[in-house]
This record gives sequence, C-alpha cells and structure tokens, in this order.
Amino acid sequence: MRIDVLTLFPKMFEGPLGESIIGKAVAKGLLDINISNFRDYSDHKHQVVDDYPYGGGAGMLLKVQPIYANLADIEATSPTTKKRIVLLDPAGKRFDQKMAEEFAEEEHLVFICGHYEGYDERIRTLVTDEVSLGDYVLTGGELGAMVMIDATVRLLPEVLGNELSAQTDSHSTGLLEHPQYTRPAEFNGMKVPEVLTNGNHKLIAEWQQKESLRRTWERRPDMLENIALTEEQQQWLKEIQAEYEE
Repeated sequence: MRIDVLTLFPKMFEGPLGESIIGKAVAKGLLDINISNFRDYSDHKHQVVDDYPYGGGAGMLLKVQPIYANLADIEATSPTTKKRIVLLDPAGKRFDQKMAEEFAEEEHLVFICGHYEGYDERIRTLVTDEVSLGDYVLTGGELGAMVMIDATVRLLPEVLGNELSAQTDSHSTGLLEHPQYTRPAEFNGMKVPEVLTNGNHKLIAEWQQKESLRRTWERRPDMLENIALTEEQQQWLKEIQAEYEE
C-alpha cells in the first residue's frame, strides 16, 4: 500500500509513522508513506496557503490551488494506481472499524489535513471521502490522519505478527473483545478463570464468546442493536441478563 499525506506540519508524522507496527511495515516494504507539505505547492510568492472567505466570516480558509497542485504531483508520480482521497473534516462521516477495513483494501490512500477555519469548498470536488475522527474539533487534521493510518495499516496482510489478532479485535466482530489473561495463574489472590487452563478448546471458545457478549452488553449495549445474534448468542444474552436480575 502507498499512503500520501498532505499537511502543513510534516514533522508531526516523523515519530508516530516511524515507530512500532507502522515503522516495521515500512521497513519490510509492505508500506510506502510519503508526507507532503502543500505549502511548497503554493503559487503565491510568499507561499501563502490560506485567505479570507468571500462574504466575510471568522477565520481563514485553505486555498484550493496548493491542494490541487499537490494532488496533481501525486498523480504524476503514481498515474496507474486508483486513489482514495480522504479529506479530514469535522463535518465528514465518522471513522470506524468498518471504514478502516475498507481503507485496508485500497492500493493507494491520500489524506488531506486541514487547518484554519476550513476549506475552500472547491477542495471537496477533488476528494473521494470526507471523514471525521469523531464529534469534536481538533486544531488540524494531522492527529486524525495518524489514527486512521494506524487503524488501517495494522489490518494489512503480514503487518501484525499474528493476523488473527486483528480478526478478533473489539469492533471487528461486532462485539467487544473478551477478557484475556497471561501468567502468573494467580496474582494477589486474583485467579485466571479455570476454563482457560483446562486445555478444552471447545469450552474455551464458548467461554470467550459468552464473555465477549457479556462485556458488550455491560459496556456498549448500543452495539448489540447493529448485529444479528445467533439463537445461541440470544440464549446466552438472556442468561447473562438473568444473572444481573438475581
């Protein structure tokens, strides 16, 4: 996968995208990340990238010309790849695990990080997606882009040491992930559930599914409205709910 990022603050990406899982993916040749400062593409003699809005209003808007020129350069260096161009914007569709999975299927992603009050509306004609990290406003799109890149890259083949890790993550299955334990088997009087130590894989799998359902019902019951539970899961849920009524 190739990822391009258009930003006014390239140095913000040096640490987050050069370390840990993402840094290893780049080192393995599984990922190519390019950071562009779109100020370099401004046709203004002082490399101005923003201006006052027509009709008045608070703040400044990013100009369309630098963004257009930066995207044109990316197209020239990679003319054969289909690009998904993502505009980071508080008014965009909220980013979630499903979108990360969609992004992970793409060959080439481009993230545009905004600043100031907003965008010249014509910038929106250059993109395929307008995406928000959540229902709040950041000072710029850089942190949002980093989060989206991280959530996407970890889903790429061979990036994680164990690919099943991503498949069983919270939100990937529609439920929150079940509780997990490691050694020692007992710590300060707290014991690992016996079912996890008896070697019966069928019982372990059933326990994990039940506890995943329990955790989701306890912490994020809203998630259960968006998935179709099997008959077995529905019965488990009734049993879990009954425990709280006793």
